[in-house]
Amino acid sequence: MSQVKGKQAAKARETQRRIRTAAGELFVETGYGNTSLQDIADRAGVAVQTIYFTFRNKRNLLKALVDITVAGDEESLATMDRPWFTRAIDAKTAEDHLSAHVEGATAILDRVALITDVLHAAASIEPELDALRRQGLDQRYTVQEASARSLLDKPGAVSTMTADQAADILFAVLSPELYLLLVRDRGWSVDRWQRWAYTTLRAQLVEDHATP
Repeated sequence: MSQVKGKQAAKARETQRRIRTAAGELFVETGYGNTSLQDIADRAGVAVQTIYFTFRNKRNLLKALVDITVAGDEESLATMDRPWFTRAIDAKTAEDHLSAHVEGATAILDRVALITDVLHAAASIEPELDALRRQGLDQRYTVQEASARSLLDKPGAVSTMTADQAADILFAVLSPELYLLLVRDRGWSVDRWQRWAYTTLRAQLVEDHATP
């Protein structure tokens, strides 16, 4: 790639980043339905035609925002290939696995909880977005199920629970809805949430005789 083309690509990525950031802020502040592409363009400092050219419409912009918020970057790397997840999978004990998993999941929740809330509300306005909402739920469960199966195979894991049961518990406790209820609505700090989630899950998934 030539230096000129490299600069153009970098400029395009920065423009897209500004558009996504502006959209995310406005969707949270005023709601998906109350935010126009012109509003987003004004905050991002771009022409509205730039948004149309890049994302085509507001629905596609929200989809792109959700995808990159979940990932945390622009790399095309699946959640189960991310370092935080593989660190949990590679842990030697159920307790260490759970600690790494909760830490990684909390970092994701801190990024995605608000935009997930926006998506759920937007799906009631634009039915096309409901498929994206349901896909997100399925993907999140798949991640929790893989983690649950790995955790239960390790020393210190409870022996009276199936992988499906453990996955359901991880799916529920480490959910955007519960995170928002306690962090946004009840004013918990992220650190307090993480400690609580770990303690709550440990009581369910790790044997009592494991080292605290």
